[in-house]
Amino acid sequence: MSSIVLVCGSYHREAIERMATTARNRAGELGLEISAEQWVPGALECPLALQRLLGRDDVDGAVLLGIIERGETQHGLAMGQAVVQTVLDLQLATGKPVGMGVIGPGAESQHIEPRLLPYACKAVEAVAEMLS
Repeated sequence: MSSIVLVCGSYHREAIERMATTARNRAGELGLEISAEQWVPGALECPLALQRLLGRDDVDGAVLLGIIERGETQHGLAMGQAVVQTVLDLQLATGKPVGMGVIGPGAESQHIEPRLLPYACKAVEAVAEMLS
């Protein structure tokens, strides 16, 4: 059984808890064990948590869950691009897949709710496929 970890941004805690529950359930359905779960303050802290967890020998992959809303400035877009690039670099450096269950950057409030559970499922499914 492959072992994966969840890294969850806590800035939108209530919504991300729902995503995490969905991810846990989908992982179980796909025969994946979630060996650790790390909550971080926000998107910028996700890469460091992923690096630490992906460096463990008992971890085969990870799922990243978060929301980057549209703001009044380009801050969220710049932050989102930096996070995505770093996650891609981590995958290549470790050879371990990371499912991106991140809504945004630039998500507007009406777009978040319908994406929560599908994004969580798709992130887990991507990791499962890459591990098979």
